[in-house]
Amino acid sequence: MEYALILVGAVLVNNIVLNQFLGICPFLGVSSRTSTAVGMGAAVIFVMTMATIAAWLIQDLVLVPLNIGFLQTVTFILVIASLVQLVEIVLKKVSPPLYQALGVYLPLITTNCAILGVAILVVTRGYNLGQSVVFAIGSSAGFLLALYIFAGIRERLALVNVPKAMRGAPIALVTAGLLALAFGGFTGMV
Repeated sequence: MEYALILVGAVLVNNIVLNQFLGICPFLGVSSRTSTAVGMGAAVIFVMTMATIAAWLIQDLVLVPLNIGFLQTVTFILVIASLVQLVEIVLKKVSPPLYQALGVYLPLITTNCAILGVAILVVTRGYNLGQSVVFAIGSSAGFLLALYIFAGIRERLALVNVPKAMRGAPIALVTAGLLALAFGGFTGMV
C-alpha cells in the first residue's frame, strides 16, 4: 500500500512539473507535438529511473560511509550526464527520426532539474531503494502525463484562432497554468 501511495502521489498529487515546477524547459520546449512528447517522456522515464537508482546506491554505499556527502550534487550530475549520453547513443542508432525530433532537448535532459531533483528528493526523504525506484517511476510517469496532455492541448490550439497577442509563449504559459490548477485538484488525495 505504501508503494501505491508513493506512486499515485508522484504522478498526480505532487507532479514534478506542475506542482514542484521542476523540468519546465523540456516541458515547454518539447510539447508542440504529442509524438515528440512521448519520445521525450520515455527518455526521461529511463534516465530518471536509472539516475535515481545510481544516485541512491552512490549515496548509500559511497558518500555516506566515507562522510563526503558534500559531493552529492556533483556526483549526481555526473551520473545523470553519463546516462543521457547513453540514451543519446542508443536513440541515434535505434530511432533516428525521434533523435532528430528531440534535437537540442535530448542533451538538455542532462540539465533537467527534474531528474536531479528526484535523485536528491529520494535521499532527503530517506526512501529505501524500492521506494526510490517507485518514486522515480511515478515522477517520470507524471512528467510524461503532463507533457503529453500539454502537447495535445497545444496541437489543438494550433488549429484555432488565438488572439495575436496571445500566440506562442503567452498561450502556452496560460495553458500550463490551467493544467497545473487541474492537477491541483488531486491535492489531498494521498
